[in-house]
Amino acid sequence: MESWRSLEHVLSMQGGDDDVSYVNNCYGPAAALALSKPMLTSAIRSIKLTRGSSSSSFFHLKIADLGCAIGDNTFSTIDTVVEVLRQKLAVDDDGSEPEFEVFFSDLPTNDFNTLFRSLDEKVMNGSIRKYFAAGVPGSFYKRLFPKGQLHVVVTMSALQWLSQIPEKVMEKGSKSWNKGRVWIEGAEKEVVEAYGEQSDKDLVEFLKCRKEEIVVGGVLFMLMGGRPSGSVSQIGDPDSSLKHPFTTLMDQAWQDLVDEGLIEEEKRDGFNIPVYFRSTEEIASAIDRCGGFKIEKTENLRIADHMNGKQEELMKDPDSYGRSRANYAQAGLKPIVEAYLGPDLTRKLFKRYAIGAAANKDILNKNCFYHMIAISAIRV
Repeated sequence: MESWRSLEHVLSMQGGDDDVSYVNNCYGPAAALALSKPMLTSAIRSIKLTRGSSSSSFFHLKIADLGCAIGDNTFSTIDTVVEVLRQKLAVDDDGSEPEFEVFFSDLPTNDFNTLFRSLDEKVMNGSIRKYFAAGVPGSFYKRLFPKGQLHVVVTMSALQWLSQIPEKVMEKGSKSWNKGRVWIEGAEKEVVEAYGEQSDKDLVEFLKCRKEEIVVGGVLFMLMGGRPSGSVSQIGDPDSSLKHPFTTLMDQAWQDLVDEGLIEEEKRDGFNIPVYFRSTEEIASAIDRCGGFKIEKTENLRIADHMNGKQEELMKDPDSYGRSRANYAQAGLKPIVEAYLGPDLTRKLFKRYAIGAAANKDILNKNCFYHMIAISAIRV
């Protein structure tokens, strides 16, 4: 990927509400959110807040969802946070209630129009407006808010995305050059190590920024793609390697474009997916080195692939199966692929991805699981 093309200006989940949109293909994050909800609830209950000195004052609590994307997942998360906080603080004797201000934050390329249109539709359909909302475009690897302003920060299924492709990975002929692949699963250890170094740098920067922005006693809740402790593989499950949208089928789709003479090998080798799945040890180490946070709880979550329950039905129609797989991949990857290849080649790439999935349906017809890590921390 061209060094001048900053990921901050091309990376986002696919907007809109069509078949390839993130809104209609966020099954994995939704499952992870459901499994992590008890831990999120517990984390919010652990927040340590004190009321204002004036008897007529009431809380004005500020909540931020970093890497919010679009769709029901982000609203479900915020609804949980607000409701638990309301229960915790209860209602004053004079009838006053805390007020909540929610900041939905993501990169400038995020589809904020769809996000806020959906929020408005919720209210129009009878939902009570539980909070005041605002959008904050920008990278969460940089400061986004004034010092000591936020009471709760959540980031759900976003921190596995890196701020940039490691420069070492783009050095042709070096041991860390990721030749022939677009992601790091199965790559040389030098490639994985380069990603690991970038991941560590990014996470420390993220934590430093949040340390400035969150009030003492506030909560930081992180849910991110991860891998099992001690696992060298990013996926950790052999059955999942072929099914994961970043791995075998994606590499083959790019190779198809090369074999058909639609792109040169050099063009393929210049594209890398900016994702790294951390282990719990890597996350804990970054938190410890950054300081300012006390880890309350850590959980490894095993998330069932959304296709597990549809196997029998989709096996009857390989083409539908292939399209479903390709739609899922496009929800997260289409914007950065299109920025690199352009619309025409992007369509051809994901068409070949769908064909590959359909052709491998018998191999793919196995239950598989992905790994997520949830961590709650208190600002100290």
